[in-house]
Amino acid sequence: QVPQVLSSTEEMVELYRELSRHPGLSAACLGPDVTTQYGGKYCSLYTEWSQRDLARAENIKFCRQYLIFHDGASVVYSGPAGTCSEIKDELLSRESPSGALKAVLRKVPGKEKEKEKQFLEVWDQNRKVKSVDLTALDKHGSVYDDDQFGCLAWSHSETHLLYVAEKKRPKAESFFQSKAPELGASDEDAGHPEKDDMPLKVGSPHPRPVAAGRSGHGADRAVPQGEQFIYHEDWGEALSTRSVPVLCVLDVEGSSVLVLEGVPEHLSPGQAFWSPGDTGVVFVGWWHEPFRLGLRHCTNRRSALFHVDLTGGRCELLSEDTKAVWSPRLSPDCCRIVYLENNALGPHQQCSRLRMYDWYTKHTSTVLETVPRQAWGAFPGIYCGALPGLCWAADSRRLVLDTAQRSQQDLFVVDTVTGATTSLTADAPQGSWSVLTIDRDILVARFSTPSCPPMLKVAVLPGAGQEPQTRWVCLQDAPLVPGISWGICTLQPPPEQEHPQYGGLDFDAILLRPSEGHAAQKPPLVVMPHGGPHSVFTAGWMLYPAALCRMGFAVLLVNYRGSLGFGQDSVASLPGNVGTQDVGDVQLCVERVLREESLDAGRVALVGGSHGGFLACHLLGQFPDTYHACVVRNPVVNIASMVAATDIPDWCLTETGLPYAPNALPDPAQWTEMLHKSPMRYVDRVRAPVLLMLGEDDRRVPPKQGLEYYRALKARGVLTRLLWYPGNNHALAGVEAEADSFMNMALWLLKHLRC
Repeated sequence: QVPQVLSSTEEMVELYRELSRHPGLSAACLGPDVTTQYGGKYCSLYTEWSQRDLARAENIKFCRQYLIFHDGASVVYSGPAGTCSEIKDELLSRESPSGALKAVLRKVPGKEKEKEKQFLEVWDQNRKVKSVDLTALDKHGSVYDDDQFGCLAWSHSETHLLYVAEKKRPKAESFFQSKAPELGASDEDAGHPEKDDMPLKVGSPHPRPVAAGRSGHGADRAVPQGEQFIYHEDWGEALSTRSVPVLCVLDVEGSSVLVLEGVPEHLSPGQAFWSPGDTGVVFVGWWHEPFRLGLRHCTNRRSALFHVDLTGGRCELLSEDTKAVWSPRLSPDCCRIVYLENNALGPHQQCSRLRMYDWYTKHTSTVLETVPRQAWGAFPGIYCGALPGLCWAADSRRLVLDTAQRSQQDLFVVDTVTGATTSLTADAPQGSWSVLTIDRDILVARFSTPSCPPMLKVAVLPGAGQEPQTRWVCLQDAPLVPGISWGICTLQPPPEQEHPQYGGLDFDAILLRPSEGHAAQKPPLVVMPHGGPHSVFTAGWMLYPAALCRMGFAVLLVNYRGSLGFGQDSVASLPGNVGTQDVGDVQLCVERVLREESLDAGRVALVGGSHGGFLACHLLGQFPDTYHACVVRNPVVNIASMVAATDIPDWCLTETGLPYAPNALPDPAQWTEMLHKSPMRYVDRVRAPVLLMLGEDDRRVPPKQGLEYYRALKARGVLTRLLWYPGNNHALAGVEAEADSFMNMALWLLKHLRC
């Protein structure tokens, strides 16, 4: 007989170990076409995967290659080429346009007391042809390998590499530093840097030196005194080592690094690539005045698209300068740049516009506007963190993207001339689809469901005038995880909970429950609202929900109004209504599921992180009779006390429904309103045991939020426990912290739901 809920610690450890072995698929790159002696075509596909290694307590990366035989219209045959192998210390990698070369940014541990080094390597098809010690050159700080600013871009001529690094910071001395006399130095030497140490403008065909400007090092020669403890702003959560990015170029043949000038002082550049003809660099510039706000997951920061002309040093604005832009992508014919655009400020995630800049006519057009309401059969709108690195079809007219469509994620092809959109997954299995790359119209995608880990799929993009049906071929299958059944339900709020301006909105929830024979007749229910609040659960693979379901819990993932994928009206309905509208939606969903499904209403728990933790704490206090246990990770509990400590103070005011301005302080009424919308308002009514998990390095929701709740609960005699994770930030994504969090969560739920 199958037990009601898996409750042995050893069994739970083994279950987590088993499920955490399923790798995630992170990147793909197609090699050039090869023609066989019989006239057939094939190409290689290089893929990168990540996997948790519990024994080493780290995420490892590995690669695997495949061969794809195709006739230009469909995949004829495909299969793996050899086994997988671990990737060691690679931070970034990029194939050259021809596929003949590959650039790799690699970290190398320092010897003895030396600091870690960074090398930029160039490989051909048989060997490593260049290895440049960037740390020894000392032209800049660490190279950025994040997906916010970072890039590694080959010039079209394949002679130069473009990347982003931290600006070299001058060494500072104490006022009382002892100095040895310098011999042989002249005033002339002290005032003029060597030619090799000057920033250079990279033009075509050869770079030439220019006068030092924003990124020059001439001023670095004089060591300033008393500046060891100057505060340097950074870009917040997960970007705490990013302060002043600069654009850098490696001359592959000469192995020399050039720091580019021309970027205005008030901008931080990133996401850069070479302009047509290699005569300049196109980049996104983020405003950092009057001070930097957190940038991670914030697609509402004022930014614009710029071009630096490397032959003349002029910086030109290519987009509007009052919006937020990101993810610029150059078409294969080098004529058009598409990018995503949001309104500056407001909700951190929104329904985005797709804009296009014509390089030669200098005209900017809107390809896709925001979508007010999602409707089946129509394009749902763009809700994605970034466009794929390669997203253009071979015709330089169409592009491919993935986007949330309610509680699933689908692929679409967009005609940039007409704005027409066509689903590429309408007839495919329901779940979560993501574009990895497209090259020469060979489309590589990732697919998963709540019961199926990521799979690798490939297809040929149908021609512009052809039937849109896409024939997907599975290159790397994943075993279906037994014991999990799932479905999506849609809910409509009652009339009294309708938004006065945005009436008629509905929302979804994904319910995972143990399959028949894998749990009790009435399993306990774990309710999980997502964070954000403007994000979304899509019907893809998620480790925690899958593991809880395998243990015997039903898991309810709620996409309350305000979630992405339902239209901009849904997003706009939530600011000013947090703590009421979102809480009401979750409670409505819980009550309906308990009424319509065979679940144990006497064993219901809450699990949530960030804004999901905010909702969990609200629900505990507002509906204390419904919930019997709670686990929260880095929860927002008091918006009023968070506003002065977080990297996103604008979030606190915007979601409360108040205007944000960097030079304005909240007045007493606004402080009151922030507290009024916070879970702390209901702390006196909480009865259920609460487990808190806090990341010591969390910049988004500082751990003092959780500590504040912990102390309030302890003072009121509520059973509570706090776990503190050093070296972890908001996501608590370290392998050791993630595994420990799961085990403590599972044991807490088992204990307090009497399983």
